[in-house]
Amino acid sequence: MHAFDVLGDPVRRRILELLAEEEQTSGAIVAVIQREFGITQAAVSQHLRVLRDSGFATVRPEGTRRIYAVDPEPMVAIDRWLDRFRSFWEPKLDALATEVARGKKKRRAERKD
Repeated sequence: MHAFDVLGDPVRRRILELLAEEEQTSGAIVAVIQREFGITQAAVSQHLRVLRDSGFATVRPEGTRRIYAVDPEPMVAIDRWLDRFRSFWEPKLDALATEVARGKKKRRAERKD
């Protein structure tokens, strides 16, 4: 499965967001995803399997629990792929940053007056 096929699903993106914050047990992931998306435990397990099989997540046993974590390597590959497109938005973001800095400078100058 292609990386963007994996990331195209909102449930899998949300699981990765949870894992980016910290490692999670499968039970904790299921609880959040069921609450937010209203899907079954079996459906969440399928999404976890896709993330594992595609390399986006790792799992390790800890007693009777399974602990999931993000594997950063696929994200690095996506970032490399996106590099060819950064030129479309980086100048605009740089210009925005310049305008924000000018606005802050202007507000500071107005407060001093």
